[in-house]
This record gives sequence, C-alpha cells and structure tokens, in this order.
Amino acid sequence: MKTAQLQTHSRQETLALAARCAQLLKGGEIIFLRGPIGAGKTVFVKGIAAALGLKGSPTSASFSLMKKYQSKTKRLFHIDLFRLEEAESFNLGFEEMLEDEQAIILAEWPDPVQRFFPQDRLEMNFVLQQGDTRTIELASFGRVSTQLLEGLCRHAPL
Repeated sequence: MKTAQLQTHSRQETLALAARCAQLLKGGEIIFLRGPIGAGKTVFVKGIAAALGLKGSPTSASFSLMKKYQSKTKRLFHIDLFRLEEAESFNLGFEEMLEDEQAIILAEWPDPVQRFFPQDRLEMNFVLQQGDTRTIELASFGRVSTQLLEGLCRHAPL
C-alpha cells in the first residue's frame, strides 16, 4: 500500500485534478471515492468524464446506482451506492464491468460492494476543510493503482 495527500482549493482545481487523472487512465482502473455529501466526489467523476470526451455529464447516480458512459475508445462505469446495504448489492450487474478489462470504474460510497472488487484499486477520501478546500487522501493497493497514485503526485502541486 502506498499513500499520499493532495489538496484542491476550488471546484475548478478538483476538475483539474480529475482531468490530470483522466490522462493517466488506460482502462482497467478502479477508483473508490469516499467522503461526505458535497465533498467533491461527483465533481471529480464529471471532470474525468469530460476529460475523456465521454458523452453525457455524470450526475449523482444515487437513484440508478450505476451508469455507463462510453466513447469510441473508453468505457466509464460510475457507481453511486449511497444508502445501499451490503445485502442489497447482489445482482446489480457488476460482472459485466469487472469482466471488461478496459473499463474504468469509479465507485462512490463503495463500502457495501468492496469485497466484490479486485484488491488493486485507488482509494480517494475527500475531506472537507475550511472554505472550498479539500484534502484528498490517496491510497493504492496494487501495481496499477500505485502507478496511478504516483502519476497524480508527480504532476502536483495542486
């Protein structure tokens, strides 16, 4: 496991961090997004989708649990499991995205389904600070996610 911290001081900086992350995504990455409501998780997802040139702008997926966005070369699954209990997480169709080696998976509130996912993932915890500042705590749990973490940190500061 490798850890790091980054900070953003505005919505625009969070979008810029997401765009930087999108440049590093090759397909097959899994990113868990944690933090309180309003911490910037969905803003981060929107920034990645925009930078990847995906059609549609992600919104909170809380009512549909999972949304798929696709371009000619990239597939993004946005999962938002707010209010979902582990017992309710069966038969949600995770098999399709996990079998797709090129899929990029971004999961908000991932705890109910964490055990269904491979260990190699980047976890991002968005911590609200004063004003619009967020500290984003990063933890990687494998080769692919460590490369992503190192790439994000290499292009800091934010």
